[in-house]
Amino acid sequence: MSASLSFAAPTEHGPQDITLSYTRAGAGEPLLLLHGVGHHRQAWDPVVDILATERDVIAVDLPGFGRSSALPRGLPHDLPTTAAVLGAFCTELGLDRPHVAGNSLGGLLALELGRENLVRSVTALSPAGFWTQTERRYAFGLLTGMRRTARSLPLPLVERLSRTAAGRTALTSTIYARPGRRAPEAVVAETLALAHAEGFAETLRAGRTVLFADDLPGVPVTVAWGTRDRVLLPRQGVRAKRIIPRARLVRLPGCGHVPMNDDPALVARVLLDGSRTRPAGALGTSRSAVAS
Repeated sequence: MSASLSFAAPTEHGPQDITLSYTRAGAGEPLLLLHGVGHHRQAWDPVVDILATERDVIAVDLPGFGRSSALPRGLPHDLPTTAAVLGAFCTELGLDRPHVAGNSLGGLLALELGRENLVRSVTALSPAGFWTQTERRYAFGLLTGMRRTARSLPLPLVERLSRTAAGRTALTSTIYARPGRRAPEAVVAETLALAHAEGFAETLRAGRTVLFADDLPGVPVTVAWGTRDRVLLPRQGVRAKRIIPRARLVRLPGCGHVPMNDDPALVARVLLDGSRTRPAGALGTSRSAVAS
């Protein structure tokens, strides 16, 4: 089910009207899915059907991305504001401390929701915020280059490129290790989503000083990293483990920065394992991936 939800979100300037677009499928404990910067909720499509066999899956377009409206003028696209919006979104949907999984920016937001004790568990796939400043500048440079390319290409050319594996590689190899597996229509849609993302520049601007430096002692955490991530290098997962020592750190062999398309079965198993109710501190190794 695809829908939009308008609601008043709490901000430092008082309640503000926000509209977020989302899809919902399946049944079971709720699992909220958060995409990365410049992407949209369809990034999760390769794993939604698997997850929906065991979870009530809600994939949402973040503010200023996909079909969701940007934040009202004057509100920063920063962690506290976006987390407050997502918290209000969950309240409006009647989600009582859902599990949350996120990729890249979405992984950082998932950890922020965990820090605010708004969720039952966190699974973060290549989360932002564990970089050095050199690594951050490198990642932002890659993303900005992708954005510039997406905005410069005429739609007929994007459609033509998407029809071949070589063209899909040219458009998406920065984020996928196996870009040829991405469906042509999905490549067109995500190229347009990147080109038209209203929140892109503001989100990167707000992220320049972001470092995640807090443990989450009361929330089960899984951090997973693709071994072929070209945007946020896998060594950042080791830093995440040092900062969140009870977290389960999982390698995703052969996966890139957005691993859901590279190995849907593996990523779905990691997400389902990460969202199983268990006491914080009882984080074992995954049966479905190589734990570090």
